[in-house]
Amino acid sequence: MFLGRVVGSLWATVKDPQMEGLRLLVVQPITPALEDAGKRLVCTDCTGAGAGEIVYWVRSKEASFPFLPQEPPTDATVVGIVDSIHLRAGGQAC
Repeated sequence: MFLGRVVGSLWATVKDPQMEGLRLLVVQPITPALEDAGKRLVCTDCTGAGAGEIVYWVRSKEASFPFLPQEPPTDATVVGIVDSIHLRAGGQAC
């Protein structure tokens, strides 16, 4: 799982029929110290996360698991909203 910050949403008028009704979020990957860590990506969402929230997301085949028994063609899905992050000295997550 990876950490990210929701920075927006996406509206697609034409998409795969299996993606109908799924929310699409723009997510900025971040480090546990909340620093940007790479390019933004589009994730499907199964949590109802909103702009500015810290989330965790998964990639690959696991990205379709929250939507079973359907298997939408998604590469990344937000699967949780982060309540808090606790860091040790040096910026490492506990």
